Amino acid sequence: MEIREKILDFAKKHKKFNVSDFLLTTKIKITRPYTSKLFSELVAEKKLARAGQSYRTIYSLPENTKALGNTAMMKLQNINLEEYEVLGKIGLKAPFILRLKDNVRSIFDYAFSEMFNNAIEHSHSKYIKIEVSKKDRFLTFVVRDFGIGVFRNVKSQRHLASELEAMQDLLKGKTTTAPKAHSGEGIFFTSKVADIFVLDSFGYELTVDNEKNDIFFGKTDKNIRGTKVFFSIAINSAKHLIDIFGKFQSNKDDFGFDRTEIQIKLYTLGTVHISRSQARRVLSGLEKFKTIILDFDKVPIIGQAFADEIFRVFKNKHQKIKITPINMNDAVEFMIKRVGR
Repeated sequence: MEIREKILDFAKKHKKFNVSDFLLTTKIKITRPYTSKLFSELVAEKKLARAGQSYRTIYSLPENTKALGNTAMMKLQNINLEEYEVLGKIGLKAPFILRLKDNVRSIFDYAFSEMFNNAIEHSHSKYIKIEVSKKDRFLTFVVRDFGIGVFRNVKSQRHLASELEAMQDLLKGKTTTAPKAHSGEGIFFTSKVADIFVLDSFGYELTVDNEKNDIFFGKTDKNIRGTKVFFSIAINSAKHLIDIFGKFQSNKDDFGFDRTEIQIKLYTLGTVHISRSQARRVLSGLEKFKTIILDFDKVPIIGQAFADEIFRVFKNKHQKIKITPINMNDAVEFMIKRVGR
C-alpha cells in the first residue's frame, strides 16, 4: 500500500492524530520530514484537515474537523502584523473556517480583516487578542485591543462633544481618524454584514442587531479598556457581501459608496422634540453622499426647526443629493410635508 494511502487509512481509524502517532503506530521506516511533506500534500489536496502549528499540529479527515477544535485564540504583539498572515494562522488553529460556505467565508474574511486592521493601525495598543469560534450554528469573532478606545478616538480626532456623537458619526460611514490612509468604511460595512455587531469601549457599548433591525447605544458597567469588537453571523447565512455593498450604491453601475441610511431615533436623546442643532448633527458629513435615507422608525414627532433644517435648508444647499424619509408616522410626515411646501 502506498504511504499516502496508509496515511488516509490511518485517518479513517483515528479522529485526530499527529505525525508521531502515525509513525509510531504503523512503524513505517521513513523519515519524519518526508512524512510531514506527504501530510502537507494531503492537506493541500483537501484530503486531510490540519490544526495547530509546528510540533502541535494535528490532523483529521475533513469530515472529522470537530475533533480539531472549534476555537482559535491568539494574543499578538502589535508589531508588523498583517491581516492575511493572521487569517492563515486562524485556518490552522480552527480549520472549520476552511469549510465555510463561500458567501459566509467572504463575509468573515472581510469583517475580520477590517476590524483587525483597525486594531493594528488606530488603537495604539501594544497587544491585540483575537478569538474565532463556531458555537452551535453561529460563527463569531472577537478582536480586543488595550489602546485609546474607538469612541474616544473619534471624539478626540473629530472634536466632538461626546461618545454618543462619535457613535453617530461611525454609523454614517466614511468616518475615519486617518483620512489619508482609510476610507472610513470598515466599521460601517462590518456592522451591516453581521447578524450581531458590538463595539465595547471604556464604559460605552454600541450594539447593531440586524436580526431585529435595531441599534442600541449606551453606558455599560463592563468599562472595557481599549476596544472589544464582537461579530456574529449564522453559519448557514444566505447573505452575500456584494449585496450588502450594492445596497449602499446609488447607481448599480458605479461601485462607489455614496448612499447611507440614518436612524433618526439615535439623535432624539429621549425627547419628542428635535431641534435645529440636532438636525445639523444628523447632517454633519452627509454632503459626501448622493443618496441619504432617513429612517424615522420609533420617532413620535419632530420639531419644525429640525424638519426645516434638513428638508429645506440642507436640500437647497445640496440640490443634487436625494433625501428620502422612511417609516414616518402621521405627525412626522405632516411636519416634513409642511416645510417642503
